[in-house]
Amino acid sequence: MRKKSIYSLGSLVLLLVLFVVLSMLSANLLKGMRFDLTENKLYTLSEGSRNILENLQEPVTLYLFFSQDASSDLPQIRSYAKRVDELVDEFVNHSGGKLVLQRIDPAPFSEEEDQAAAFGLQAVPIGAAGETLYLGIAGSNTLDDVQAMPFLQPSKEKFLEYDLAKMISSLGNPEKMSIGLLSSLNMEPAFDPSTQSMSNAWVVHEQLGQLFDIQNVDANSAELPGDLDVLVLVHPKDLDENRLYQVEQFVLGGGHLIAFLDPFAEMDRGNPNDPMAQMQSGSASSLGSLLEAWGVEYDAARVVGDLQYGAGTSRARHIGIISVPADGLNRDDIVSADLEIVNFSSTGWFSPAAESQMNFEPLVLTSQNAAPMDSSVLRFLTNPADLMTGFSPTGQRYALAARVTGRAKAIMDAPEGMAGSHRAESGESGINVLLFADTDVLSDRLWVQRQPFFGEDIVTAFADNGSLVINAVDNMLGNRELISIRTRASSGRPFVRVDEIRVAAENSYRTTEERLQLELQETERKLTELQAAKGESELTVISDEQQVEIQRFMDRKFEIRRELRQVQHDLQRDIGRLGTQLKLLNIALVPALVMVAALVYAVRRRKRQDQKQLGGQSSHE
Repeated sequence: MRKKSIYSLGSLVLLLVLFVVLSMLSANLLKGMRFDLTENKLYTLSEGSRNILENLQEPVTLYLFFSQDASSDLPQIRSYAKRVDELVDEFVNHSGGKLVLQRIDPAPFSEEEDQAAAFGLQAVPIGAAGETLYLGIAGSNTLDDVQAMPFLQPSKEKFLEYDLAKMISSLGNPEKMSIGLLSSLNMEPAFDPSTQSMSNAWVVHEQLGQLFDIQNVDANSAELPGDLDVLVLVHPKDLDENRLYQVEQFVLGGGHLIAFLDPFAEMDRGNPNDPMAQMQSGSASSLGSLLEAWGVEYDAARVVGDLQYGAGTSRARHIGIISVPADGLNRDDIVSADLEIVNFSSTGWFSPAAESQMNFEPLVLTSQNAAPMDSSVLRFLTNPADLMTGFSPTGQRYALAARVTGRAKAIMDAPEGMAGSHRAESGESGINVLLFADTDVLSDRLWVQRQPFFGEDIVTAFADNGSLVINAVDNMLGNRELISIRTRASSGRPFVRVDEIRVAAENSYRTTEERLQLELQETERKLTELQAAKGESELTVISDEQQVEIQRFMDRKFEIRRELRQVQHDLQRDIGRLGTQLKLLNIALVPALVMVAALVYAVRRRKRQDQKQLGGQSSHE
């Protein structure tokens, strides 16, 4: 027995030493190794993010600001802050030392809070006592460039990796990228003969110039510039075959294209010195056979009107000017995800071809109360109400802007002498094209107001048109790795069963409410009939029949209100029952199963020991 005790004690000591050694080895040899067992691989960086980190030219420092004390009573914020911290940590682990992270808790009235304010981070008030919460990220490089994500909203979690990769990419590769602009509309400052003064540049052109290096592309030039990162076409009307071929080859070669087409370009007013040209203003533009090659259908002679999203009021609505709210914007694409309202005017639409193998993803959609119209009705329109004549919504939603991706083949033959450099199809990564069916969306009148203020113009945006364009260019400029980082799933896991119960209860509630409304209308009809059957001298007198009918309706109304309350009560009861079941499962059932398993194991072990003892006694005898 003494030897067994010594052996047992020695085994425990040996196991303890082995555990310590293995822990030390794993801490050093397995450092940085992680296993992502989440359903949607929330903690695994996409291939695009890893490629961006590998190709950083400048070291980048990230500053993660989070108010620990102020968030103590906000479990949802703390949970999301932990998610942000872990994702940033994953970026640092894959950066090869090019990314440095500093975690900062900006306590009130501290130097850290002053630092957060200097970076432009947003302090969110969270209480009546004036407490504020910081949850943001700032970044800097060795060239003193600074960028910031002022406040990280949990509702925007699916864009967290993209936003972070975008900031790191721009700081780590600070060279200003170039875009080629080929436009038949004059978006730059110019002399306006009608006012005999200089007109301002379009605000969207000014913003693009502040962020990127714009190269104006001559429509008559022999070929496109060779150093373009993105090509932007604005109202490309009357492009010859050679230019269309260059555009196609640019796209097939991996170039990123953003095209603003229009069946009726209101900003194309023709030559101001030619009265006949003024009569023909509002021309159409298209990319012809290129759209067919990319599996896109587009009618350059028709526009779309919308009763629901039409601008104005119900009494004076212009269905040709469409104000698309958040419900019509694609929340799963980074270009349109954060926008609230975008205005279009005399816009066309795109649709995927029937047998196309390309991916067609709408970015902006009309409502279901929309329908096509001939663009000619807009040419001499004086009263917007005239557009309502004969207008009949189709129940279909029309894509005013779309992203087209996938493998594409050339549809245009190479000009003579260029067959050697001809690309017959795109690479394995395919093409990536953004299409907009309106050019007026770029004009100032649809999204900004200019007001003079002490000799300067103050620009105030009332729509998100500019943000839509900047997002589009920014997204397409963000190299192929950044574009490949699509929206991620949220780490929040919804209570699917609870949602199903709530939807069923709401449907029942709605059905009961509709029944009450029908009975109300029927009662009002009967009361109207009884009133109509009276003589003129009896109109102010309530008859016995009316009193009975009114009383019957009031009784029924109270009865249905009781039914509505019962539906709500059943909803809460079902959710409460489900919660109780989950609590029993987590609190009682799982521990009970563990105890049962432990008892079964103990009983079986005891039986084996008893059998060994009996076998030993038998051999001894």
